[in-house]
Amino acid sequence: MQLGKCRKLKSTLANKSIALVVGICLLSGCAPTPPQNMSNVCSIFQQYPKWYWEALDSYNRWGVPVSVQLAIIHAESHFQPGARPPRTTLLGFIPWTRPTSAYGYAQAVDGTWLNYQAQANRHNADRDEFGDAADFIGWYGYTANRKIGISKRNAYELYLAYHEGINGYAAGTYQSKPWLINIAQNVQAQANAYRNQLRVCKYNIPKPSIWNLWLI
Repeated sequence: MQLGKCRKLKSTLANKSIALVVGICLLSGCAPTPPQNMSNVCSIFQQYPKWYWEALDSYNRWGVPVSVQLAIIHAESHFQPGARPPRTTLLGFIPWTRPTSAYGYAQAVDGTWLNYQAQANRHNADRDEFGDAADFIGWYGYTANRKIGISKRNAYELYLAYHEGINGYAAGTYQSKPWLINIAQNVQAQANAYRNQLRVCKYNIPKPSIWNLWLI
């Protein structure tokens, strides 16, 4: 009888602990840590299956492939929800202002994010939410395609336009930035790898449980 009471008490305490964690996450937000293996999309979605379905929603809405979305996020923030550009320094050692207002998974700047919220009718979207960041990238690719004809599947050109702005890309501002061209080439290579990996595992990605929906 005593053993049974102990087991019941442990079970009750465990349930209360889970409820407490969920409650804290709901009130304050629990940001996921970056994936353990950022170079493999199957590993990413195994760790965070909710991300696949959010990226797929963005693809269905805007037409930018999941692999391209993920490659851009990888390059921009390495999947860190609160990523910001490093601060500049004053007199070489005093932390000073940041060079831009870029923030979140997609490193979207304030003005472009506000345009996205208005044009996509997603006024409650947050830059540190993966699904909103994926949708933003989809919207940006859709806009670049509509305005200057960049293919939604061309990760190289989309990244250049993403970094330079659509008008900047059209003006060729990236041509004097070999470091940026190199990054864009890496984004294309990563998108290709993600696409090939996704062919193997996309049918095995589970829809997230209610616990996962709350906790990430």
